[in-house]
Amino acid sequence: MNAGRILATVALLAGAASSASAQTATQDVTIAVSAISQIAVTGGAQSLTVNTATAGNAPSAASVGVTWAITTNQSDQKITAQINSAMPAGVTLSAELAAPGGSSTSAGAVTLTTTAADVVNNIDTAQANGLTLQYTLSATTAAGVVASTTRTVTYTITAGP
Repeated sequence: MNAGRILATVALLAGAASSASAQTATQDVTIAVSAISQIAVTGGAQSLTVNTATAGNAPSAASVGVTWAITTNQSDQKITAQINSAMPAGVTLSAELAAPGGSSTSAGAVTLTTTAADVVNNIDTAQANGLTLQYTLSATTAAGVVASTTRTVTYTITAGP
């Protein structure tokens, strides 16, 4: 083949390529964002022991601090807390959660029972971690000696009142 025929063939092919029509494709993509409400407590299992008192006074309360985190894309949420079984007579366990900001409010130290109690209210969309959570164990002298026992604390995010 000579150089002239090769150039003519290349020119013909180049012209054919430039005259080809463009092609497009379309695709529908359906999107959604579901309701998200997640809570986590860090620090693992905790131990509290009331073991001191000043003479003439009630036993000294024991406290421990951990942290908690929240992610919610919903407004008007609240967090409730409850324990799985009643505390021994004369013994109370309370929890105090810091509010995650915005218009949310902490209920302060709440005595935990088997009935869900509000601990944080008025939560609008939130994403926060490292929030403080303080547990306090108190006992009266009438409680006597209480053998080591465990209570499970359950935190629930739900729609606010």
